[in-house]
Amino acid sequence: MQRDALERLSKAELIELVLRLQRPEKTSRTSSKPPSTDRKERRERAKPGGAKPGHAGHSRPLSDDVSETIAHRPDVCPCCRMALAPDLPAEAAGVWERIELPAVTPQVVHHHRLAVRCPGCGTRAVAPVPVSGTPFGPRLHAMATYLKTYQALSYERLQAALADLFGLRLSQGGLMNLLRRAQGRFQAGRETAVAALRRAEVVASDETGVRIEGCSGYHWVFRCQDAVVHQAAPTRAASVVRAVMDGHRPAVWLSDRYAAQQGHGVAQQTCLAHLARDVAYALEASDDPVPFRLKLWLSSAFDLADAATHLAASTLAAKRRALERRLDAILAAPSGCELTRGLQAKLRRARDQLLTFVDWPGRVGATNNACERDLRPAVIQRKVTNGYRTMWAAQGEADVRTVVDTARLAPNTSVFGTILTTVTA
Repeated sequence: MQRDALERLSKAELIELVLRLQRPEKTSRTSSKPPSTDRKERRERAKPGGAKPGHAGHSRPLSDDVSETIAHRPDVCPCCRMALAPDLPAEAAGVWERIELPAVTPQVVHHHRLAVRCPGCGTRAVAPVPVSGTPFGPRLHAMATYLKTYQALSYERLQAALADLFGLRLSQGGLMNLLRRAQGRFQAGRETAVAALRRAEVVASDETGVRIEGCSGYHWVFRCQDAVVHQAAPTRAASVVRAVMDGHRPAVWLSDRYAAQQGHGVAQQTCLAHLARDVAYALEASDDPVPFRLKLWLSSAFDLADAATHLAASTLAAKRRALERRLDAILAAPSGCELTRGLQAKLRRARDQLLTFVDWPGRVGATNNACERDLRPAVIQRKVTNGYRTMWAAQGEADVRTVVDTARLAPNTSVFGTILTTVTA
C-alpha cells in the first residue's frame, strides 16, 4: 500500500490494519498447511531426543522364520580356565540373532526355439514362442510398481535403484512401458472398488493438488466402508464427483467446506478437524472469548463422536440437544474481533452439517482424517518427483492405490503382496 493511500485511512482503519499485520503466522496446527512448512524451533528450545525418563524399554522380538540354527558351547571355564569337554550336558542360556540379506541377482532364462524337418512332408516345424510380449517377469513388474508408487521414486532414481540393487539396466522408456503394462492389471480391481463405492450409504471425499503434464491437476480420493477409490483429474470441480459417483447419492457425504464437495449426499457432515484448526488460529490471534468457547464445544463434540457407539439412542439425542443449545449461544454472542465474526459466520453456514455423525454412530466420523491419510502418499509423491509426465501415469498410479488401499481395509495386508498378486493374476 502506498503512502498516500495510508494517509487517507481513518484512525479505526489504521488500527485494524496494524492488528491484522500483528497476527501470528498460520501453521499446520492452525490451518490446512502441511507440517513441512512450519518453522523449526530453535535448538535451545527444542525438546531433547531419545527416551523420556520412566519409559519402559523394548527389544526387538526374535524372528519366527529361521533359516539356520547354530549351537555354541563354551570351551574354557571363565573361573578356573579348565577345558570343558564337548560331551558335558548343556542347557539353553540365550539366543543371539543375526540377520542378513542375500545377494539378489536377476534370473535370466534363454528359451531356444528349435526347428525340426518333418520326415513325412518335409515341412520345417519351428517350436512356438514360449513367452510373449515383454521379457520381464511379473515380480519385476510388481517391484517396479511398488518402488515407483509407494516409495515415490522418479524414473531416474528407479533406474538407478534397479541397476545398483539388482544389476538390471533398463532405459527410462523401457521402465515406462513396464509400468504401463503393470498398471493395466489393476483396472479390474478398480472397477470392483468403484462399484462398491456406488452402493455405499456413507462416502467421504477429499482432494489435493498435483502436477500432471506440466499443469495443475488434482488427486481425488473417495472412501466408504468397503472401498477406497483414487482418481486423477485435471480439475477440482464437482464434475469429478459426479463422474465417479455416476448418479449415486449416498445418505451421508463427509468432506470439508469446499463448495465442490457440497450437495452430493442426502445429508452432509463437515470435517470438524478443519474447523478446529481455524479456531486454534483465532485463539492465537485474538483475546476474544468466543474462540475459546468454540474450542471447548469442539472438544465435547469429539468426545461424543468417540463414545457414540457405546451410548443409547436416547442418551445420544440428549447430548446432541445440549451441544446444539451451547452452539446457538456461542453463535449469538457479540464480538468485536473480525476473525471471530468470520468464524461465527462459517459455523452458521455449516450449522446443519456439524452433528450429522450423531445419527450414524460408528459409521460417520466427525473428521475426514481417513481421507487425508489416504492422500498423504500423493502429496509426498508430488514433493519428491514434481508430478506426472502424462495423464495415463497419474491415473495408473491412482488405479494401483485404489486396489491396494481397498485391500488394506482388511487386517494384515501387505502392500507389495497385493501388488504382486494383482500383477501375477
